[in-house]
Amino acid sequence: MFTDTQVIRSYFFKLGLSSEIADIYLALLAYGPQTISDASRHSGVERTRLYRLMDELTASNLIEVETRYKRTILHAAPITNLQILLTKKEQDLRELREELHGINQQIAENTLASPTTRVQAYHGKENLKQMFWNQTRAKSESVSILHENMQRYTNVTFFDRWARTCNERNLAFRSIVGDSFVESQKTWYQEHANERLKEWSGRYVPEGVFPVTHSTVVYDDVTSYYNWKDGEVFGIEIYNAQIADAQRQFFNMLWTLGQDFDDSPIQELWSKSRKR
Repeated sequence: MFTDTQVIRSYFFKLGLSSEIADIYLALLAYGPQTISDASRHSGVERTRLYRLMDELTASNLIEVETRYKRTILHAAPITNLQILLTKKEQDLRELREELHGINQQIAENTLASPTTRVQAYHGKENLKQMFWNQTRAKSESVSILHENMQRYTNVTFFDRWARTCNERNLAFRSIVGDSFVESQKTWYQEHANERLKEWSGRYVPEGVFPVTHSTVVYDDVTSYYNWKDGEVFGIEIYNAQIADAQRQFFNMLWTLGQDFDDSPIQELWSKSRKR
């Protein structure tokens, strides 16, 4: 018998398989091919219960059933057969993600059509990534007031995927930036070379005109705010057409006060990083 069965039990549990399934499989591995009565005795699973678990064992490709005269013999299948189950679960997960996207759109459309405002809060880096990813589904131009660049917090892999998706969907961006954003860009591109947005233009607003203390993004009927402050990572999305329109008007007022953002020093740093 195995000296440590907990590893297999734990793995089966993560796959959604019961401890009884693990006990039956371990008994077959330990004692070899067996009748149902023998498997019941060795595993400690009642015979009637084992019969009920036969379909699950077979569907999981964990056993091979041999039918002899008046007897059924169970064999332990190779543990690598679980790859079949993993592949199916991955497919199920992909389908669930696709369905969630459609459900989320339906809920958003119904919510925005009503007079009720919906507010969604996000905490932590991983949750903020979801907020950023929501922006890739924008149907209108995204306008933003940026305190810092986002890639230093989300990592290169995520930002590249986000930027490529935005570029593939031909999304347009305009941003107002301040000194903090410029410094964060320079610091980042001294060591990194990530994907860049194709349809992006920016204007610089000095702190004396308007101090940028956090980041604001407006697209469609969504206004989002986010910040990394004193180690607290948070974001808020407000789904309301009137609020989005008001924030867009405020952005356009600041846009007229800004200076065209000279991106060439950052472009140069970006080019040098790509050559490393």
